[in-house]
Amino acid sequence: MAKRSRLAARPGQRRPLERPVARAPRPGLTKDELDRAAELEAAIVAEERAAEDSRRSRERALKAPDEAVGGVRYSSTPLAVRAAEEYGYVRRDVRRITLVGGFLIAILAVLEVLVNGMHLFTL
Repeated sequence: MAKRSRLAARPGQRRPLERPVARAPRPGLTKDELDRAAELEAAIVAEERAAEDSRRSRERALKAPDEAVGGVRYSSTPLAVRAAEEYGYVRRDVRRITLVGGFLIAILAVLEVLVNGMHLFTL
């Protein structure tokens, strides 16, 4: 028998959110309470709009200088400058690889001298 799940029938799907039904204001609320609720709701909506506007402006600022046409970026900076900025990590990685390789070769050379030159580790 198949294992039962409380989740949706298929992976990647979920049940629709169960939202409470909007209720009409109670008749017991005063006009002051309704006005205060309207003020709070207006403030929340204004904050949400401001956050959305700032997010959109940040996205536009990030996209604006790097307008890509057909996957190719056109810029006024020379290719050498762009290459130096974009491939700095490659230069750093090559230096590290060279440094580690040099240390490994030095260790092998020292072991070669100790084993074969001085016959230090013979059985």
